[in-house]
Amino acid sequence: MKYYKDLSPSLRTIMTPGPVEVDPRVLRAMSYPILGQFDPEFTELMNETMEMLRDVFQTSNQWAYPVDGTSRSGIEAVLVSVIEPGDKVLVPIYGRFGHLLVEIAERCGAEVLMLEREWGSVFEAQEIIDAIHREKPNIVAMVHGETSTGCIQPLEGIGAACREVDALLVVDAVATIGGVSVQTDAWQLDAVIGGTQKCLSVPSGMSPITYNDRVEAKVLRRKTIERGLRDQGSAVSSLKPVASNYFDLGMLQDYWSPKRLNHHTEATSMLYALREGLRLVLQEGLEERYLRHKRHEAALVAGLQAMGLTLYGNPACKLPVVTCIRIPDGIDGESVRSMLLNTFGIEIASSFGPLKGQIWRIGTMGFSCNQKNVLHVLGALEAVLLWHRADVNVGAALQAALNQYARKEEEQPC
Repeated sequence: MKYYKDLSPSLRTIMTPGPVEVDPRVLRAMSYPILGQFDPEFTELMNETMEMLRDVFQTSNQWAYPVDGTSRSGIEAVLVSVIEPGDKVLVPIYGRFGHLLVEIAERCGAEVLMLEREWGSVFEAQEIIDAIHREKPNIVAMVHGETSTGCIQPLEGIGAACREVDALLVVDAVATIGGVSVQTDAWQLDAVIGGTQKCLSVPSGMSPITYNDRVEAKVLRRKTIERGLRDQGSAVSSLKPVASNYFDLGMLQDYWSPKRLNHHTEATSMLYALREGLRLVLQEGLEERYLRHKRHEAALVAGLQAMGLTLYGNPACKLPVVTCIRIPDGIDGESVRSMLLNTFGIEIASSFGPLKGQIWRIGTMGFSCNQKNVLHVLGALEAVLLWHRADVNVGAALQAALNQYARKEEEQPC
């Protein structure tokens, strides 16, 4: 019989755009005893999680709950539930994950219209608003923060334009929720999808979502009770049902409502983790948390530029929680990443698509977003680049970051 050693994962400093390091209090919460999914003690935890999600999403929506699965599960649940075959879906694309929205919409039978910007930039809001008025789509689906390019798309005004043509606005906020303000109600976002493994600092495995009455109305038009759960005489929609059973919001919301209509077995330990992660976010305070992410981003950027490295993308639309750096000419980017990991225990990300081999991506998200990690990655990156004979300004990075921290401390104590 083959022998398997005890599980003992290496300790890493994870500075990628996700996953990130998990707060020890979240890991502790995951070790607690399992409760049955209909135990009143557990359903009260479900209710508390919904309450906290409303606060983090900055919404008064009734529906705010997690979909069990990685972030993509939330995106797919919303899109498969609101897109009917033949619906016109407008997708503004400025990175990899806009293309993901297109692919899912096409699989739902939508007529997809694409707006595209060169990677590294975003749209002027008016460009999207003009397209909404011109095309009159049923749904607009877009990404708030693109981790593939390190850019953030302003959303103000787009929701109002959608209301003018009776379109639903669906937003992928996986990279921003918990680290950058996501104002669901103020920006008139109809459905928003988040992720756990980025700024919330919870392991991957759930996707928090929220949606309003406009989305629910469309969901209920197609609602069908699962065959094995139907009472005699239960209403069954005459419209084509949602193609997915697992990702059907109509059934999921029955599970999260006081009805507790069985749908799936809830991921108990993941719910513990999400609840604790949300509690920590709210304990810190949303505004304080956003400022913390900006503070450490500023120190990281100051250090990278002082080192002599060039940032990628338009600085006017930089995503505060992801910093993209051009790989210097003549440097093997993967060799640098490998040495950072194996010698210093630091993980940063490469990229993909048209940016493959051209940039590194450093995340400053959630629990990973702290002064120790920023200084550690700057010092290690300088050492590794020197080892690879790159032309860098020796000693400048850490001093620039320390100067940035000193200025920030004078303005607002940590």
